[in-house]
Amino acid sequence: MSKQNKKPEKSNQLQPKKLLTLCAAAVLLVAAVCFFVRGGRETASNTAIYQEKLALLEASAFENPSDLGKSPAGGQAGHAVFLSLCNTEERSSVFCGTGADLRSAWSAANEKATAFLTGSNYDPVWVKADVVYTSRVLDDSELNKEVLRARSEFYRYGIAFDPRYETALLEAELNGAKIYDYDNGGLDFSYLNTYLKKSGRESLEGLPNAYTLFQCKGWLCDENKDVWALRADGLDYGRRAETVDADYALELIMNASAFLEDQIQEDGSFVYGIYPRFDNNINNYNIVRHASTLWSLACRYRLAPDEELAEKMERTIDYMLDQVIYDSQGRAYLYEEKSDEIKLGGCGVAVVALTEYMDVFQSDRYAGVCRALGEGILSMLDETSGEYYHVLNGDFTRKEEYRTVYYDGEATFALCRLYSLTGDPRWLEAAKCAVAHFIAADYTQYKDHWVAYSMNEITKHIPDNQDYYVFALANAQNNLKVIYERDTTYHTYLELLMAAFETYDRAVEHGIAVENFDLQMLLDTISVRVDRQLNGYFYPEYAMYMANPQRILNTFMVRHDGYRIRIDDVQHNIGGYYLYFKNYDKLVSLGYNASDKTDVV
Repeated sequence: MSKQNKKPEKSNQLQPKKLLTLCAAAVLLVAAVCFFVRGGRETASNTAIYQEKLALLEASAFENPSDLGKSPAGGQAGHAVFLSLCNTEERSSVFCGTGADLRSAWSAANEKATAFLTGSNYDPVWVKADVVYTSRVLDDSELNKEVLRARSEFYRYGIAFDPRYETALLEAELNGAKIYDYDNGGLDFSYLNTYLKKSGRESLEGLPNAYTLFQCKGWLCDENKDVWALRADGLDYGRRAETVDADYALELIMNASAFLEDQIQEDGSFVYGIYPRFDNNINNYNIVRHASTLWSLACRYRLAPDEELAEKMERTIDYMLDQVIYDSQGRAYLYEEKSDEIKLGGCGVAVVALTEYMDVFQSDRYAGVCRALGEGILSMLDETSGEYYHVLNGDFTRKEEYRTVYYDGEATFALCRLYSLTGDPRWLEAAKCAVAHFIAADYTQYKDHWVAYSMNEITKHIPDNQDYYVFALANAQNNLKVIYERDTTYHTYLELLMAAFETYDRAVEHGIAVENFDLQMLLDTISVRVDRQLNGYFYPEYAMYMANPQRILNTFMVRHDGYRIRIDDVQHNIGGYYLYFKNYDKLVSLGYNASDKTDVV
């Protein structure tokens, strides 16, 4: 038989190539099984965590279900429940359920949330429940008018776009995604559909002729499985209630300062600000605000020394000093390159920041530049009238006589600090000249915190001038009603009040009689402002409806300007709470009650 006709014998052994192929397939199969088992376990774990948190929320929500009434969400929906889940890395996913009673509405919302979690690795760090407790129907023209009348971001109603709540959004979703149109009234249809699409819901073909507006009672379960009851109406709608004693004030200071520290870049500048709804940086810079932010960090360091923070502060100082320029006479000015300007206030706040830093570290490292900046301030002060010139060009020629009243107080505060640093009476004499103008021109009309700071500082060095105390306390008292009733956080008001309180305390210490000063009203107003400013604090229940919650958590924002977070916004909040923390025991000794809050709206 020829070789060509001989059939090969079958072998029981696999060829090497086939063996490798089968081995690779087996490895892939095992890996796939492990992946799905692991993924299933993670999903089961995440679902279990969610169900545990939901049970805690349910215990709170069902504590008094009779308070809700028979059909709080409206006739066709009956009851409505919203469940918001957030992994801290992106905007919350929100699920709405309705039913004839609270239990069935809760179950319907839970069914949707559970389906979302099933098969995913989504980590429900925060779980929030909102139960509709009141609703009303408005036609489109009525809604347009109400939104147009409201302060920006302050229209605090959720909306159902149909009677069955098939498309319904919480107030926090509507404001957090810029759906309310405060410029034109009503709703921005483009933002609405963009949000619905990104959140996995069907877009609308058009806006309805009528809407169901609602408000909710809410509860948040956080990462520690603590449940927080949220306020259900008024200016505090949707946030937890806190008693701001000294310990809590310190926590606010430390948290907000940590945020500022995180904004310090390698070159010593700050990330200037964020618009958090869409996680956009504010592309601007203001060297005056850089300086004031450095001041607040020095105050923070005083409370808790931290070597890493000290190193970062030195970077921010170096960055600021790189912007200091000198004229031919050796006078120094803080220079704003982008506008080719020298601002009086910048020179003032730079001195305040550097003297605070030197006092904290018991150093005279920057004494020379402070003196030179002081000479620059004096060059902008008319020591006959006590008036300042506000803005110079970068070549030291005059540009703008007046820009903002803040500059006057900042410069005078700096002059007083220079006197503390050097003991040279010319700084104090210049400050006295400026203060005489404040009194003659009745600067109490401006409700200016920097004037309050400067008066508090000058009375440390001239503690027996009754006119100074009368003016300093009038700067608070003449404005207490307006400050007490202010609906926004307006963070500088607490600074004004606390600087005035320190001045009052000094008057008492030195036996200076200040007639007709309403101490109780001052204490009451401090109490209201301390609580009101929490409406501008990014608790989880606010942050979870922004684009990048973990980036903005536990810092301060300005709600009525698109939830703006800017370094000076944070700095002013720290400044007010810092003085509050320092003086808390004295406040309490005079009858102050941190838990005695009055809703003035």
